[in-house]
Amino acid sequence: MSKKKALAVTEKRAIDMASGEPTQNGLFFTPLVDIYETDESLTLVADMPGVTKGNLDIDLAEGILTITGTVPVGEDMPQLAYQEYQIGGFTRKFRVGEAIDQSGIRAKLEDGVLRLVLPKAKSLRPKKIEVEVA
Repeated sequence: MSKKKALAVTEKRAIDMASGEPTQNGLFFTPLVDIYETDESLTLVADMPGVTKGNLDIDLAEGILTITGTVPVGEDMPQLAYQEYQIGGFTRKFRVGEAIDQSGIRAKLEDGVLRLVLPKAKSLRPKKIEVEVA
């Protein structure tokens, strides 16, 4: 008998404007993120549907990694009769410690999914010790 894993769906959460985020006008959501760890790096995968490379800003300042993506809303869109899905931007912040090699961070955006690879500092990576035979 195979075990089936239940899939959980998480609703988009709008950012509480009273909390001090964001500094831009418009509706913003907290993107859902998965973080994977290997011996060499952390990989952060964020869902940001509708965001394109030209509307994505990633910056690292004072140990804070900030991801902000905006979704352009076309003026030529027809008038809504009913709406279940709100359109807005995405923003999220992460503290990046000294364990990450900040100069080696890489980002890739594909089909609304952002993948950030944060390499671990070489001094913190596991080191294989060779055994000599006497």
